[in-house]
Amino acid sequence: MSPFCITWTELTNGSNMRLIHNMSSIAEYSPVESSVPNRVIKMAVIGGSGVGKTALVVRFLTRRFIGDYERNAGNLYSREVQVDAEQVTIQVQDTPGVEMTDNGINLPDHVTCSIKWADAVVLVYSVTDRRSFDLIEQLHQQVVLTGGANMPPVILLANKADLLHLRQVDAQQGPMLAETLGCSFYEVSASEDYSQVHKAFHRLCCQLAKQPAPASNSTSAATEKRRSPLIPRPKSPNMQDLKRRFKQALSAKVRTVTSV
Repeated sequence: MSPFCITWTELTNGSNMRLIHNMSSIAEYSPVESSVPNRVIKMAVIGGSGVGKTALVVRFLTRRFIGDYERNAGNLYSREVQVDAEQVTIQVQDTPGVEMTDNGINLPDHVTCSIKWADAVVLVYSVTDRRSFDLIEQLHQQVVLTGGANMPPVILLANKADLLHLRQVDAQQGPMLAETLGCSFYEVSASEDYSQVHKAFHRLCCQLAKQPAPASNSTSAATEKRRSPLIPRPKSPNMQDLKRRFKQALSAKVRTVTSV
């Protein structure tokens, strides 16, 4: 097992008990009493509309797959984890879909703000949507321009790998593009394979965890930056609503099987 082991932590409502999944077991965990705030690792997920960004984020953080989502409004998802015995808070910023226009890409302000905010960027396209693949190079250029000398690490995810009959992007094209951009590449299926989704985000978390924690003055500056009116506070989703929709999806599947 990698020395940078990530342990997933979820606080149950109305209880101090936390459930942990460390890739091999589920056990009861006693919360650590500490006045020192957790280190925060921030990731932004960016890509075209309908490529499965929200499904990937929820799959990574909860192991669950929900196939039907409302239009992406730019939610912030957060979970506490342990990386190499250090308690860390992972924040993943989902972003609205980027559209291609005759004049180039239509990049919402929220996406630009998310790039400035993030410690790392995950670029996503769907293998069933050629236009989403064609967006990637321009999105990467935006990350370079926005990040400047402090450009965040980037990984490239090709989603919906299970939909072979709908594939519009050849399997070789993703790795070739990633090599050109100088970033890691993963072809995944949010609906069919949790392990590959976890692997991609896990390696990015480990890469960020190896970097020195920001100094206190840098943390203060970052806090002020996040409070700036130019960078709106990301919205936090209602996790109970996510669980409700997950149960509804399961019920629909059960009804379908029963009818057959």
